[in-house]
Amino acid sequence: MKKIITPVSDEEILSLNVGDQISISGVMFTGRDAALPQLVDLIKKDELDFDIKGSAIMHTAVSDAGIAPTTSNKEEIESTIPFLSENGVKIHIGKGMLHENTIKALDDNNSIFVITPPVAALLTSKVLKKECIAFQNEGMEAMYRLEVENIPGIVAASGGKSL
Repeated sequence: MKKIITPVSDEEILSLNVGDQISISGVMFTGRDAALPQLVDLIKKDELDFDIKGSAIMHTAVSDAGIAPTTSNKEEIESTIPFLSENGVKIHIGKGMLHENTIKALDDNNSIFVITPPVAALLTSKVLKKECIAFQNEGMEAMYRLEVENIPGIVAASGGKSL
């Protein structure tokens, strides 16, 4: 298993291949249907007040029950992946298959897609700290900054290839 600590460098991303088992530690952001399109709007307006360069974003909501990935190929989520990758997000974490044009955009921007088991108890046990940082009015779908240790995953899209 390859250990990844965020923020991740371009060199680290280039060293990862489809099928690699990884463990992610450090800061991770959350976002899904409600938050990710709003995040794109903040970046376009140059109003983002936190750094996403080299970051990981898990497609999840955050609740008292914990975190678990949602389907990443929902339009509201997948449509944001190319733009967020272009603007510094290196690791997108979720579940499901992405479209070919999204996989190409990930490759063009030296970013990857990682799938993780949808097991809330396991993933939540890896969260050391959580803080709501944007879109509080969205409730569970607000954007959070998590400090995590050893979130497991498998690289599902890298270098223009996918599982």
